[in-house]
Amino acid sequence: MERVFEKISSAIDGSLPQGTNWHQELLNQMALEKPNLRPAVISEKTRKQLDPYRGFRHVVRNVYTYNISPDKMEPLAKGIRLVFKQVEKELTAFSRFIESK
Repeated sequence: MERVFEKISSAIDGSLPQGTNWHQELLNQMALEKPNLRPAVISEKTRKQLDPYRGFRHVVRNVYTYNISPDKMEPLAKGIRLVFKQVEKELTAFSRFIESK
């Protein structure tokens, strides 16, 4: 999803977030409407649902895996199907918007 968001950010919005927290800024950007350019790509609700996965990805990529807490992973694993379905629905709607241009 992050790659899709990067493509939207660069191709449609014209810029990618920079800095140490660019992943978080990218996710935030996708939940914002860009007046006269595009609607929000994802809803605020979906942004909030995706944020823990973004955080988990950061830990996995930047910290030793022995720091991963099974108690924190379990709700992410259990919720991924519902979150994915919501993202799929919202990206499909966004695709329809792009195709109508």
